[in-house]
Amino acid sequence: MSCVIAGGGPAGAVLALLLARAGVEVTLLEKHADFLRDFRGDTIHPSTLQVLDELGLTEELLKLPHRKTYGFTLLTDDGRVQMADLHGLPGKYDYIAFVPQWDFLKIVTSAAERYPTFRLLMNAEAYGLIREGDTCKGLRYRDASGEHEIRAALTVAADGRGSVLRAAAGLVPQELGAPMDVLWFRLPREESDLDEPFLRVSAGNIMVGINRVTYWQLAYVIHKGGHDRLVQEGIGTFRETVARLLPFLEDRVGQIAGYDDLSTLTVALNRLRRWHRPGFLAIGDAAHAMSPVFGVGINLAVQDAVATANLLAGRLRAGGPVPEQDLHRLERRRLLPTRVTQAAQRLAQDRLIGPALDSTGRAPGIPVRMIGSPLVRPLIRRFLGLGVRPEHVRTPVH
Repeated sequence: MSCVIAGGGPAGAVLALLLARAGVEVTLLEKHADFLRDFRGDTIHPSTLQVLDELGLTEELLKLPHRKTYGFTLLTDDGRVQMADLHGLPGKYDYIAFVPQWDFLKIVTSAAERYPTFRLLMNAEAYGLIREGDTCKGLRYRDASGEHEIRAALTVAADGRGSVLRAAAGLVPQELGAPMDVLWFRLPREESDLDEPFLRVSAGNIMVGINRVTYWQLAYVIHKGGHDRLVQEGIGTFRETVARLLPFLEDRVGQIAGYDDLSTLTVALNRLRRWHRPGFLAIGDAAHAMSPVFGVGINLAVQDAVATANLLAGRLRAGGPVPEQDLHRLERRRLLPTRVTQAAQRLAQDRLIGPALDSTGRAPGIPVRMIGSPLVRPLIRRFLGLGVRPEHVRTPVH
């Protein structure tokens, strides 16, 4: 086996497709029986749409039920501010597509299954590494039939922010801090409601709304570790807060029966100082957990996968071991966009989210004015749409 990948999320699935397409023997392990997970990252930004276009998959993706958005609105106590307008963004795509992540993953893995060198194992949970000295030689996994081994020239951890394989490799992420957690929930949407996704900021409160056509996917931002206190205040208080922040939903907040209707996302912001060991590589959330700020996590993961395939497919197809210097080249290439993106997320956390959550009077106004500035908005547009160092598919089809 040339490559084994643990984790069937965006990073692992796209890397598996790219390697199989390039003629590399690759096995992808997903610990669940399917890809159906609620409240996962569903934002497909222009940089990822471009990657899918280069793989011939964009048309297939856009045949699925989806919603396009060309901008985001900031709602304050004083009115609306246009945060970003993607119209005119360089390239073929100037919008963000909201597509359920399970549909995205199904399209990617189905495309990979067209190649004879690809194998997908569902209900297969990776739990350890095979080592020979300091070198990783594959992984161990368990399924319904028992425990198994897969030996490979390269083992890739794409198993998320709680990566088991990352820990097995002795790699510990540097925590950068996040002042908040997020409660996700749904409420019905009516045609008279707002259209664009929005960020609602008020003194002591922040909410995000994503238009899902028939319903709103809503996020209520709380202080880190503040879930228990919120529960103690009671669901009635929570309903009142939502109705105050978003008056157009006042007639629907009663449909929030209790806190069981909310899903808690524990926000993390971290990255590895080192992404690799001999024969081992971490990418995506396993290498850098991203804050939900800007909704770019899935896109960073896909960019990691494209860069990995571009740099390593030839070596893997040849069948030899992957020199650690090649793994280090990959880390260096993807570390810059990771650092810049996380720096932007920390800036938003420190200057907007943290002060707004801590405020007992008016929400901070200076960041809001900066966001609406004609000098800043083009930077936000490019950052949201294309990110830092967007990758393009360079691997040939074999």
